[in-house]
Amino acid sequence: MGEIAEEFPVVITDDDRCVVPEVELTVPKTDDPSLPVLTFRMWVLGIGACIVLSFINQFFWYRTMPLSITGISAQIAVVPLGHLMARVLPTRSFLEGTRFQFTLNPGAFNVKEHVLITIFANSGAGSVYATHILSAIKLYYKRSLPFLPAFLVMITTQILGFGWAGLFRKHLVEPGEMWWPSNLVQVSLFGALHEKEKKKKGHMSRTQFFLIVLVASFAYYILPGYLFTMLTSISWVCWFNPKSILVNQLGSGEHGLGVGSIGFDWVTISAYLGSPLASPLFASVNVAIGFVLVMYVVTPVCYWLNIYEAKTFPIFSSQLFMANGSRYDVLSIIDSKFHLDRAVYSNTGSINMSTFFAVTYGLGFATLSATIVHVLVFNGSDLWKQTRGAFQKDKKMDIHTRIMKKNYREVPLWWFLVILILNIALIMFISVHYNATVQLPWWGVLLACAIAISFTPLIGVIAATTNQAPGLNIITEYVIGYIYPERPVANMCFKVYGYISMTQALTFISDFKLGHYMKIPPRSMFMAQVVGTLVAVMVYTGTAWWLMEEIPHLCDTNLLPSDSQWTCPMDRVFFDASVIWGLVGPRRVFGDLGEYSSVNWFFLVGAIAPLLVWLAAKAFPAQTWISKIHIPVLVGATAMMPPATAVNFTSWLIVAFVFGHFIFKYRREWWKKYNYVLSGGLDAGSAFMTILLFLALGRKGIEVQWWGNSGDRDTCPLASCPTAKGVVVKGCPVF
Repeated sequence: MGEIAEEFPVVITDDDRCVVPEVELTVPKTDDPSLPVLTFRMWVLGIGACIVLSFINQFFWYRTMPLSITGISAQIAVVPLGHLMARVLPTRSFLEGTRFQFTLNPGAFNVKEHVLITIFANSGAGSVYATHILSAIKLYYKRSLPFLPAFLVMITTQILGFGWAGLFRKHLVEPGEMWWPSNLVQVSLFGALHEKEKKKKGHMSRTQFFLIVLVASFAYYILPGYLFTMLTSISWVCWFNPKSILVNQLGSGEHGLGVGSIGFDWVTISAYLGSPLASPLFASVNVAIGFVLVMYVVTPVCYWLNIYEAKTFPIFSSQLFMANGSRYDVLSIIDSKFHLDRAVYSNTGSINMSTFFAVTYGLGFATLSATIVHVLVFNGSDLWKQTRGAFQKDKKMDIHTRIMKKNYREVPLWWFLVILILNIALIMFISVHYNATVQLPWWGVLLACAIAISFTPLIGVIAATTNQAPGLNIITEYVIGYIYPERPVANMCFKVYGYISMTQALTFISDFKLGHYMKIPPRSMFMAQVVGTLVAVMVYTGTAWWLMEEIPHLCDTNLLPSDSQWTCPMDRVFFDASVIWGLVGPRRVFGDLGEYSSVNWFFLVGAIAPLLVWLAAKAFPAQTWISKIHIPVLVGATAMMPPATAVNFTSWLIVAFVFGHFIFKYRREWWKKYNYVLSGGLDAGSAFMTILLFLALGRKGIEVQWWGNSGDRDTCPLASCPTAKGVVVKGCPVF
């Protein structure tokens, strides 16, 4: 693998083989401890990548099509920069003869530096979920929010995960049975990027290809991003009869079922589902089946059968409504203490959702139970065997763990404990001193921590062995919603401390395992994670605060122009969730006092479905396709809808099948060499042009007015109209 030398002598015997075949085939059993790691270029490129990705991802967060730049894009992009710095930086040493001796250029750009740069990039690529709280309070609830408590909530949310990661890293990183499948893609990519590439005549290197794609993507995006925004969502079905509500509902890619809709815009394609170039074919097939079932079977049937008065509301919407079909005025049911005003709520009436929105909540319930049952029945025996092997005392040490323990010092447990204790103490201080702002009582902090610490090892074992990580957001929202209802901010804070801290812990542990595979000194890895997380939080917070001040009426679709890109669909869904679970409470929505109590049956359906697939696979073993049916992926395929729309899925699926099936099958060598590089170049080019357009033109209100930039991009103006008799909505016909 490129610059890695075999410093640690390894004689391959059966005893040294990894217990997981995929790891045995992918991860090299070599190490060179002499390779420099904490170099000047590592800090510059690492912190630079973290800042750029944090800014870009938060910048796009509020946009209608929120492009997300992953760490893989930075992993590819920094390679030519690293080699350039190795060529041009001076090699002289400073402070020679002292313990502080260093050089700006210790030699060739090596893979260990590259791994740490990628860890920094991952910190910037992983969103700071607590930003939703800032947006909900300031932009939707229209309440003042001091900067200090907001920043403290964001930083404690991210850092709390370090504590859980430290407690369980020994059991979730060191054992060979805990193999974290997704890391093998990274290991393979590092190997490909650092192997000595022999350029064939007439062929491009990966770096050349990346630069060409970057420039082409950058130049092209001026069309969908500024000059011809209709390319974002072309809903040609509506052109046949633009005055028909039915045709609009069927054809609209942004407000309807999206039949035939397509977007010629990489941001539209990758906005919510990530890059389609990185999706395995079996996963794309499951997403396609799930999307078709939900959008073209369940949603139309529920709508035209008028389930939950579906025709009174839009066929596709994440908004909350009154019983007469008008928008629900959430601010009117909040009292002066930021609690639910029961009297006003009783007079105003219950909140209502579009039937599609209610079904997506049901699918979320089903996905949770389906994931647990699927893992138990399909992976249960392997899971139990691997878990027992991981927690056994006096068991044979994994070969990679032996190399790490021989060559490097471990991170002491007390480092993690100090961070954990100080962080919990700070959260308790926030809950007491800023209680009027965060609403979460001190016992709520402890309960959230108890949930996180209980589920981290359980979900960690599942994620480390199956690549599936069931979300706890529904559990946390349900628990605090019943125990402490009518306080929306308390619900949001409880969710981020109970759920997001666990996902952060799993991210840190996964990164530790990547460092374990790549033989990165654990203390260097720890330092990169801590610094990267702190930098990312500061950039995310600063960017969010800047955009809230910079963009008039950010997220307020009632005041924004109809063609505005700053509609904040992700924050809208989070806000609606805080109303449903926090302000109103699950009992008044999904409980005995609610309109949608039958949605809870989805928990049972989700639990039964994987069991039926497993029984069918056992009954018909010759039919291998049955075992490929992955109910959690299939049911959870539309988990991002809303805020994702039909055009995001239709466009994503086309690209996923072209590259995941045809290119992969018929141009295998091209796919192997350029596929991920193409994805990174498209991400980077689109992102840089979007930011340039905003800074150069968007801030000054310079626009190009013509048919291709009309306010209704997908030319389906009646897609959100109700069809029930007597419902009056502005701009819609009354039946």
